[in-house]
Amino acid sequence: MKLPSVDELLANVRVVALPMRTRFRGLDVRETMLIAGSTPSSWGEFAAFTEYDDAESAPWLACAIEQAWNQLPSIEERPVFREVVRSNATLPAVDAADVPTILERFGDFRTVKVKVAEPGQALEDDIARVRAARSFVGSGGRVRIDANGGWNVDEAEHAIRALEQFDLEYVEQPCMSVDELYEIRTRVHGLGIAIAADESVRKATDPVAVARAGAADILVIKVAPLGGVRRVLNLIDEAGLPVVVSSALESSIGLGASVDLAMRIEHLDYDCGIATNVLFERDVLPPLTDGGTFAATPGIVDEKAAEELKVSPEREQWWHDRAARCLALL
Repeated sequence: MKLPSVDELLANVRVVALPMRTRFRGLDVRETMLIAGSTPSSWGEFAAFTEYDDAESAPWLACAIEQAWNQLPSIEERPVFREVVRSNATLPAVDAADVPTILERFGDFRTVKVKVAEPGQALEDDIARVRAARSFVGSGGRVRIDANGGWNVDEAEHAIRALEQFDLEYVEQPCMSVDELYEIRTRVHGLGIAIAADESVRKATDPVAVARAGAADILVIKVAPLGGVRRVLNLIDEAGLPVVVSSALESSIGLGASVDLAMRIEHLDYDCGIATNVLFERDVLPPLTDGGTFAATPGIVDEKAAEELKVSPEREQWWHDRAARCLALL
């Protein structure tokens, strides 16, 4: 990858704070840096969560540079297999009574991912939320759950057995470690419920270790934490498992990279978790979703929105300094 200088990287950036409709991943506001690159229509997004250190954040910057400086694979290198990408709805860990209101915002979709194992909540809350989600999508819809590694193996087995009645498509990251994933996959194999790995892929020094260990049936792939489209396509080839492309709670600018990745994956059997821009009260682009699908759309920042959503000068400087440090690690 050809890297810009620090001055080139920071010559035209916007740092914004996107308000969340509902608290998600412990956040009420999502800060992110939007980076203008080599052409007026070339933008990338550096959205590493603020608690991440520079080493963990650097791949997110690599993805933003790939996007903004038009360094994506050519069609000859990596062909495009589809122009439209199906997306799932994402349901935060809300009360069951609030499920219809939130899911209605996603439009026409067939798959919902339900957050479970939320700190401070009980299994009964998860059961009620998943039941409400299943009721919303009907018997023909697809329901998957995401525990974000919140259970130990015994808790995971108990919860999965309690939730299997809702015909789960898969369980995402029920436990945190690869060894735990292998154990829970072994225990629930007879239920016919697949185990998907997310954190065990994007936070690992070796992202394909979970595949080699036989600890997952599906890999949840987030392009920014893994360093960009080109690198992720190589990882998918190496892992040899089915994948789900999912967002890392970026704005619609960053979601463009996820859409580009999803279009280049030959076998994409699962709806992608890339409609998370619906979770924001405000975004920096008009909505990209249309009836549960995504299509390739040029990502050009809405300057009026960026101005209204901009952070304080102190936060902007924090992001500038962070980006410069991460660039030095690439």
